[in-house]
Amino acid sequence: MKKVILLTLAGVSFWGNAQNTPTTSPVTGEKEWDMSMYGFIRTDYIYDTRKSSSVREDELNLYPLDEVKDADGNDINKASASNFLAIISRFGIKAKGPNVWGAKINGNLEGDFFGNSESASIGLLRLRHAYVNMDWSKTSLTIGQTWYPTFIPEVFPGVANFNTGIMFNPFGWATQVRLKQNLGKDLSFALTAYKEREFTVAGPGSQNAASINSPIPTFHGQFQYKHKNWLAGLGMEYKSLQPLTDNGGKQTTEKVNSTLFMGYVKYANEKISIKAYGISGGNMYSQVMLGGYAGYTLNGVEKYEAIKTSAFWLDIASNGKSIAPGLFFGYTQINGADKNGLATGETVKYYMRGANTAFTRVVDNVMRVSGRVDFKQNKFRVTPEIEYTAASWGDMSTKANATADGHSKDVNNVRVMVSCAYTF
Repeated sequence: MKKVILLTLAGVSFWGNAQNTPTTSPVTGEKEWDMSMYGFIRTDYIYDTRKSSSVREDELNLYPLDEVKDADGNDINKASASNFLAIISRFGIKAKGPNVWGAKINGNLEGDFFGNSESASIGLLRLRHAYVNMDWSKTSLTIGQTWYPTFIPEVFPGVANFNTGIMFNPFGWATQVRLKQNLGKDLSFALTAYKEREFTVAGPGSQNAASINSPIPTFHGQFQYKHKNWLAGLGMEYKSLQPLTDNGGKQTTEKVNSTLFMGYVKYANEKISIKAYGISGGNMYSQVMLGGYAGYTLNGVEKYEAIKTSAFWLDIASNGKSIAPGLFFGYTQINGADKNGLATGETVKYYMRGANTAFTRVVDNVMRVSGRVDFKQNKFRVTPEIEYTAASWGDMSTKANATADGHSKDVNNVRVMVSCAYTF
């Protein structure tokens, strides 16, 4: 028994010494393996003057809800609410290792506690990023789950609200393969192929069925220019989804095809940062934008058309080290599907964001203005913010194209919030 204990202790001692010995390159002296942890602990207090379309106990608000009157003529949605939440606290791990096929390699694994559903998983761990990047100096390859190519990490609104400018700026992650090539000192081009799986529309099939059924991934191409204080880019995307393979016992290959165009610019120096972004296209539901697609059924066959949306925003902020005020403005509008009424016997279903549950009323446009001030010291930040969001609602058009037509009603919500975050 004593021999077994002695051998076990010797093995543990050897393993511990081996683990504590840094793995270095015999030529350069640099670590072949390196790993670091990062993240933040954040708590938000939020107060709203009107009910809005929102998720996770109102942490992320989208647009104020339409007027709904009770028997006494009172607007049910004209009601204030407040909450404290810490579910967006986050952590991640960055790792790098020895070169692979001549490329520098690194990986990123990141999650938060936002959950993946409104009730069952709120407060539970949610995967955000899980990817590996290989860099050959002029060429790089990214494989795994990370930002949609329409979300630009260097150019997104600096608002305090966790919505990160959502509905005006695309948001979300997708599992993808991205090949980036430097075309010169300041210019690069990236081609991305991806399959959407986050925030997908509740279509006629099961969750993510439209993406899985599609034989081809979504393709996105983007040029980006970087020079000193400037960053700018232009991108285009083509998406083809297939909601069903079986339509009432009959095989179907009907697809919803869409394209989008986007552009952005950023100027930043030591004192100020100015960012602007614009996007226009169809079926951008999965990127937490207004719209989606519509299904038109005639003679038992459902065919699909993308609902088009456009959006733009501007963000101006100070780069002060201790006090940094900022101002955000955003606007988005549903432009509708290419439809001008229903044929005799034809019916329509809307798979979209921005309509009431009965699809009798729809958002025409949403506008948002917000102001904030960052108070920073070391790794701690306190940010009060006031946000005004206005939405224009109308009756669903008889053209069956998901646009608003008549009986317009403007509603608004004021959100007052204070965000406190400690970064590590």
